[in-house]
Amino acid sequence: MKDQNLDLFDPRTAIMDPEYSPTRTREPDFAFAFNDSNFSDRVLKIEILGDLIDGGSESNCCNSLADWARNRKRRREDFRKENALDITECPEEQIISCNQIDSEDADIENQDESVVAMIEEPNSGDEAANSDDSTWNCDSPRVVKVKTLHISSPILAAKSPFFYKLFSNGMRESEQRQVTLRINASEEAALMELLNFMYSNTLTTNTAPALLDVLMAADKFEVASCMRYCSRLLRNLPMTPESALLYLELPSSVLMAYAVQSLIDAAKQFLAARYKDITKFQEEVMKLPLAGIEAILSSDDLQVASEDAVYDFVLKWTRAHYPLIEERREILSSRLGRCIRFPFMSCRKLRKVLTYNDFEHEFASKLVLEALFFKAEAPHRQRTQAAEESVSTSRRLVERAYKYRPVKVVEFELPRQQCVVYLDLKRDECANLFPSGRVYSQAFHLGGQGFFLSAHCNMDQQSSFHCFGLFLGMQEKGSVTFAVDYEFAARTKPAEEYVSKYKGNYTFTGGKAVGYRNLFAIPWTSFMADDSLYFINGVLHLRAELTIRH
Repeated sequence: MKDQNLDLFDPRTAIMDPEYSPTRTREPDFAFAFNDSNFSDRVLKIEILGDLIDGGSESNCCNSLADWARNRKRRREDFRKENALDITECPEEQIISCNQIDSEDADIENQDESVVAMIEEPNSGDEAANSDDSTWNCDSPRVVKVKTLHISSPILAAKSPFFYKLFSNGMRESEQRQVTLRINASEEAALMELLNFMYSNTLTTNTAPALLDVLMAADKFEVASCMRYCSRLLRNLPMTPESALLYLELPSSVLMAYAVQSLIDAAKQFLAARYKDITKFQEEVMKLPLAGIEAILSSDDLQVASEDAVYDFVLKWTRAHYPLIEERREILSSRLGRCIRFPFMSCRKLRKVLTYNDFEHEFASKLVLEALFFKAEAPHRQRTQAAEESVSTSRRLVERAYKYRPVKVVEFELPRQQCVVYLDLKRDECANLFPSGRVYSQAFHLGGQGFFLSAHCNMDQQSSFHCFGLFLGMQEKGSVTFAVDYEFAARTKPAEEYVSKYKGNYTFTGGKAVGYRNLFAIPWTSFMADDSLYFINGVLHLRAELTIRH
């Protein structure tokens, strides 16, 4: 026996839309029954109201998505001015007035209260005979055209909770034959496409503005399967930054946001891929709205020097778009703060987080403490935590593909100024260095000077084979000199302890680097071999100790 409590329109049941079904069977095609009295039990009368803008459907007067967005915004503003449809002329009728349930203007929780239905017996048996004809309705000066269609209530109810409730509300009207809908002229083409889809599971339109019209109509009448179909077609069309940003606005424009999630995800992926190098497109990215910035900064593939650069960009963008400190703090704490992966920021920059007033002090303190605790964890614990978080919506513990590799730094002031720097490189990162690549660490500081490590694939001294080299450089250029003792070490099997590989001392001048071309004194092939002594669980662990010479 069928479960009486089963919700036909719950997306988890996947009854209306086979996209949710693991077996995905083809839905029945009832196109033959569309507007055919032989297969219909009701008549749908569509009263079309004159729009304030010319041209009928938005899609018909739009050459681009930008036109579509502008016209839709203008319609919303016009609707707000008119406030609501005056139905006092027909007090005895209940009317489904579709321009009253635009989701961008209505309270979502009270949507049903703003939708009033009119179901009435037709005045004569052949009133719907000329269903293709458009007739002028003189009773109301605002109704410029009327269309009538033969409909099958089971087909419409199976696709739409809107029609299901309309036809099964238990009232006397639900047993009567004629249903009247009122729509704006700009919605006419979209509604006809939607009704045809509910029979045939396909659409005849293929342009982005027209598909968005249908998608919005499908949302009004709760046809989730059509919204997903429109989303699929829109995903297959060429995407632009403008269209992607428009799709990101859909959750605030529709009631059934889950039905367009795949389109929203595709828009996020497009923006993240296009602007993954934010330094290359910085001027363009600075003009993007909040939703676009979130999509870009949420990507693991963001090409930035370090997470410090992400933090600096977020502050620059929020200061430009939210000059008031209260608004800026709200956006940072509720939206953009979660896009910054604080555990991968340098300790030097984390200190600055606490001194700036852009973040609420309590919120900033919490983020910095969490970052420091993560940094203090052993590498295997960090990987475990990152793996656990990678399956969630948050990505704050997932490392991006930084241009400069993160390091751990332990600093000492006594008895001499000294720092111990830990740099981990994955096997595939090392493999990508061949034959002449190099990878740099993030900057670290000793005695007020900035230093960095760089790992190279280079030729040995005699240029007879490739090998792995490690170098230490000083950032500042100029006449500054700095004398440093340094030592390089690496974890080595089987003990997996750090073993010293090279010691030296050097008096740095700005922009110079020093190191060893063949750190492990073996060819590159031996270093990268499966039985290499230096990769532990696929990671090369390097350590550099720096001490200021006096």
